[in-house]
Amino acid sequence: MNKFINSMNSLPKIVKILLALPVLDLIWVVYRICKSAVSKNTFGIIIGVLLFIIGWPILWLIDMITLIAKNNVLWFE
Repeated sequence: MNKFINSMNSLPKIVKILLALPVLDLIWVVYRICKSAVSKNTFGIIIGVLLFIIGWPILWLIDMITLIAKNNVLWFE
């Protein structure tokens, strides 16, 4: 999982923004779940699974804004 997280972090900004498009944004949800699993954050895993099920319709817009502004997705660690 660390390899996946590091590869997502090292992507160019334009690729990260393209992955934040509505259907492709599920990749960022999986990224959040993996990031929480690596840090052993149970609350983060539960929130990530909930976002995977019900949160992705609006989450793409939040991801797009945070990627443009800060070059990373919004998530707690």
